[in-house]
Amino acid sequence: MTRRRLIALLLCLTPVAAQIKPLTILHSNDLHAHLVPDDRNNGGFARLATEVRRQKARCQACLYLNAGDLVQGTPVSTLFHGSPIYEIANLLGFDVATLGNHEFDYGWRRTQEFMRIARFPIVSANIVDADGKTMTRPYVIQTVGGIRVGIIGAILGDLVGTVITQESAGPWRILPVVETVRKYAQEIRDRTDLIVVLAHIHDETEVDAILHQVPEVSVVVAGHSHVGYRTMMNVDGRVAVLVRAYGDQLGRLDLKVDMAAKKVLSAEWTKIPINSKIPPAPDVAAVVAKWESKVSKQVDIPIGESTARLDSRSPQLRKMIERAMAEETGADIAWVNGGNIRDTLPKGQVLIRHVWNILPFDNYIVMGKFRGSDIPPSITERYPVDPDREYTVATTDFTATNQSASDQLNSSALRFPRTGPLQRDAVIDWIKKKKVVP
Repeated sequence: MTRRRLIALLLCLTPVAAQIKPLTILHSNDLHAHLVPDDRNNGGFARLATEVRRQKARCQACLYLNAGDLVQGTPVSTLFHGSPIYEIANLLGFDVATLGNHEFDYGWRRTQEFMRIARFPIVSANIVDADGKTMTRPYVIQTVGGIRVGIIGAILGDLVGTVITQESAGPWRILPVVETVRKYAQEIRDRTDLIVVLAHIHDETEVDAILHQVPEVSVVVAGHSHVGYRTMMNVDGRVAVLVRAYGDQLGRLDLKVDMAAKKVLSAEWTKIPINSKIPPAPDVAAVVAKWESKVSKQVDIPIGESTARLDSRSPQLRKMIERAMAEETGADIAWVNGGNIRDTLPKGQVLIRHVWNILPFDNYIVMGKFRGSDIPPSITERYPVDPDREYTVATTDFTATNQSASDQLNSSALRFPRTGPLQRDAVIDWIKKKKVVP
């Protein structure tokens, strides 16, 4: 090949090559205030911080995104209503975060306090007031490695009335997810090279709908499901990712971005385990220790022994919680929805802390009397009843208030006029009496 031909070839190829740029998105979701490692020594905010910093140091162009539910799940969050978790999160290196449904557990005013504490942008496009003004900024555009990345936030479309109460939401209402994302994606497409949706939403419906119905969106970084995806979702080159909850995984999505076409040319997804091989970041560990010391005397108290390790999805753990509620209140039947139980009962010594982690919500037990024929199938399929007999049924005040929601009682007719103890306290007292569980 002559020198002239070589130069001509290079001139042709260079503009094309220059249009392909790398972008790495680190991501987490549903950390739920799990500041310290779990019973298998996985996770912990200090280790997560170390790995984020290590990965960022290896990125040519990198963003770290968090997809909601940062709070609610451990004693520090429950006792101090989430604020310390946002203080610690400022050290994790989030570039952008979005709100999850549990950011509203302490009321909408506390949600606004979280946004005040955060030293990172929080985006959510579909939480609006009566005038249509968004609670947070709907999106941000950040330039990373020469790529203008538009990041649109979103939260569950059925948030108010099914997932949280109107009282918790206050003056805020929720717009449909897909329509709202489409609106903002079209608004920012001329000012961006890549559009990412950072969303705490239903993965089987809302994530899938965005990938299929909003072609301007190239990436969805999702939260809400605690299980995480086995593999990256991919619809015509548009991708979605979600890792396990509680910070025992960090997601890394490596993209090649076609700048001219404004789309993802290739995507590789890795789930990085956060385990004992990772040293804790000293600065984060120090702040975690400060807050944990404030609750340790109250929760690090032995109350019994467990003969088996039962994770949060174990039918045996759910049955144990319901048994404790029934026996502590004198009810014939106790019933809780699956989402009420949030963490693992470890094998061996059981601390008050473990029960707080399993039942972090300040839910009270409520009771009512019903004929067997009036008790809905969601209960009777697990606890068969005589249709002509009267039964005292116990559940939580949250479940009683949200009876018609998915995974709840699927009824709106049951009335629970009697209020008993805090659910968490009842279970702690029951374990103390039993000494050995389940």
